[in-house]
Amino acid sequence: MEPREDTQRPPVYRRVLLKLSGEVLAGPNAPLSMEVTQKIARQVAEVYGSGIQIAIVIGGGNIWRGTTGLKSGLDRPTADYMGMLATIIDGLALQGALESIGIPTRVQTAIEVRNVAEPFIRRRAIRHLEKGRIVIFVGGTGNPFFSTDTTAALRASELEAEVILKGTKVDGIYDSDPEINPDAKRFTQLRYLDAIQKRLSVMDSTAFSLCMDNNIPIVVFNVFAPGNLRSAVFGEPIGTRVCA
Repeated sequence: MEPREDTQRPPVYRRVLLKLSGEVLAGPNAPLSMEVTQKIARQVAEVYGSGIQIAIVIGGGNIWRGTTGLKSGLDRPTADYMGMLATIIDGLALQGALESIGIPTRVQTAIEVRNVAEPFIRRRAIRHLEKGRIVIFVGGTGNPFFSTDTTAALRASELEAEVILKGTKVDGIYDSDPEINPDAKRFTQLRYLDAIQKRLSVMDSTAFSLCMDNNIPIVVFNVFAPGNLRSAVFGEPIGTRVCA
């Protein structure tokens, strides 16, 4: 599938970074559902058709979380490296789903897994994007103690992405968990410092700080609602926007 120009309206961004948690790929009875992954891929295909450059950072919490390992007695570095391996599984699944509908995709990893993914090389990643390929970044930053949210902020900064689009299961950032508190208030816009000071759990403070330092806005939205990703790319008011 070749990227094409949208005949109705142009997207507001040239290059975006989509952050997906591993949980969005999970099914009701499996930690990784190819049916759900294919639905996400079809949403990405709608955006790809507009001709923008798309990079993706994928998490691995559907398979393994470092905090789970800590509770089991593992040391933090070992638990985090296991989480990095989980992101590689998710990244390959998403690559397969995208390529099954004709979208050229490359997986780049921060930890070496030579037989299944390219090493992360910034200039090569940019070249892939310029050639119309989607690039999926896995393996986190390659270091323990850093989340995949921080990875998203880092890769967006390195690639000069104009926005981070964080796809979640909820329609933005709330002052408390909307699944627990029916009166939870959704923010339509937040400043970076407010998000950090309020300790909002949608991203960690390191990720927020890196985005603030590099002036990269963040849009948090429900990736499962049909058309939401496309709306975010076209600059429509959706979810919660975090900016200066």
